[in-house]
Amino acid sequence: MSQVEKIRIIIYEDNEIYRKGIIDSINSNSAFEVVGAFSNCYKLLSQLDVYKPNLVLMDISMPRVSGIEAVKMMALQFPEIPVLIQTVFEDEDKIFASVSAGASGYMLKSAGPEKLLEAIQQVVDGGAAFTPVIAKKILLMVKDQSPAFESKDFSLSNREQEVLRYLVKGLSYKQIAAAAEISTETVHSHIKKIYEKLHVHSMSGAVAKALKYKIT
Repeated sequence: MSQVEKIRIIIYEDNEIYRKGIIDSINSNSAFEVVGAFSNCYKLLSQLDVYKPNLVLMDISMPRVSGIEAVKMMALQFPEIPVLIQTVFEDEDKIFASVSAGASGYMLKSAGPEKLLEAIQQVVDGGAAFTPVIAKKILLMVKDQSPAFESKDFSLSNREQEVLRYLVKGLSYKQIAAAAEISTETVHSHIKKIYEKLHVHSMSGAVAKALKYKIT
């Protein structure tokens, strides 16, 4: 029987003590493997090319290149690699900037290692991961959007709108397939069309646009 490949993770975190702690937490799960851990994003693109991770765990506040700037760089060069932001900040601007840049999740460090491992799995499975306090802030931001962000027509079909609603709720591809009673292959097909119509390149980009323009 062939051995199941582990989920490869790269960590960007400038706090050495915290970085070592989450390395131990992640490696304690037999499904995950930390293949690289760095204190800055100076060599981000070359490191992604060498280590080929399945997910990047990214801190926001780092020297010279911030986590949000790094996410934007990844969206251009490595859009297929999901990013999970982990930070101490609950600032609305940072949350929205992270999601808009392409992050697939935004977790507070205070959530603890167990919630972090759950979030990693959720993002790898194609979902979005937010701690409850962050999810609440995102909903409040949507509620308080200015008139400039009112509904906009992107010509989504009824089924595409349904799939997008599930994405906004944070469901994984498998969960969407079950909820909509369609195959995961069909979910992938719908999401590909959604990306094309919304002019985005990631799940979080689609969610951000859905929230911004009240599509769903």
